[in-house]
Amino acid sequence: MLAIIGGRGLTQLASLRITHQQVMRTPYGEPSGAFIFGMLNQHEVIFLARHGYGCTIPPHLVNYRANLWALREQGVSKIVSVATVGGIRSDLTPGTLVIPDQIIDYTHGRDATFFDTRDTVYSNADFALPYCPELRSRILLGARAAQQPCVDGGVYAATQGPRLDSIAEINRYERDGADMVGMTGMPETALAMELNLHYATIAVVVNYAAGRGDSRHGINIEQVNDTASATMGKVRSILEHVVNSDDD
Repeated sequence: MLAIIGGRGLTQLASLRITHQQVMRTPYGEPSGAFIFGMLNQHEVIFLARHGYGCTIPPHLVNYRANLWALREQGVSKIVSVATVGGIRSDLTPGTLVIPDQIIDYTHGRDATFFDTRDTVYSNADFALPYCPELRSRILLGARAAQQPCVDGGVYAATQGPRLDSIAEINRYERDGADMVGMTGMPETALAMELNLHYATIAVVVNYAAGRGDSRHGINIEQVNDTASATMGKVRSILEHVVNSDDD
C-alpha cells in the first residue's frame, strides 16, 4: 500500500475519496494526526499531514518515529513525502518541483533512530542512496504523465527549524553541495530506511533561500504561502498518476 505524507501546504487531498479515519497508537507515542484512509483513482492510500491537520506541529516536534511506525503497521510499503523547500541552486526558482536523490542532515536533538536502547540487536542502514530509486522513477513518470515538469535529482539540506536560515548558513550549505533547504527531511528519510520502507520526496520550492533572488534581504512569508498554495495543485496531479502505477 502507498502512503502520502503531506507537508506545509498539503494538509488534504481534494481528490481522495475518504473511506474512514483512524487514530493510531505506537510504542513511540501518537502520530501527527489521525490516518485518513481513502481511494485515489481506485487505489487505496493512506494520507497523513506531517504537521497536523491544523499545521500546528513545528518540524522539530514532529513525531517522525510514530508516523512511520504506524504506517508500516497498517501495511504501507511505499511512502511519497511532500515537503516545501527553499531553492539554493539558481535554477530552483519558486514553483519548481524537485525529486531529490541525496540529503545532508543538519538537524540535532531529534529522535533519529529506532535503535535507541541497549537490549535490541541493531543494524546499520545503508544510507548511500537515501531515496528509493524505483519510487523516484515512478514519481518522475507520474510527473511526465501529468505534464508537470520536475527536476530529476538534487541534494536536500535538512535543517533544524523552525526559524529560517541566515545567509551565512545558506552559503555553508551551498559549499557543502546542497541544492535546496528544508526542515523535515530528517530523520524521516533515515527512519523509513530503518523500517525497509520505499521512500521518496517531492520537494516543492516555495522561495529562494536567504541571500538568493528576491530573498536577498529577507524572505516574504506571505509570498511563500501563496507559492505553496499555487503549486500544490501540480503535486496533486502527479500523485494521482503515481498511484496508478502502484501494483501492491
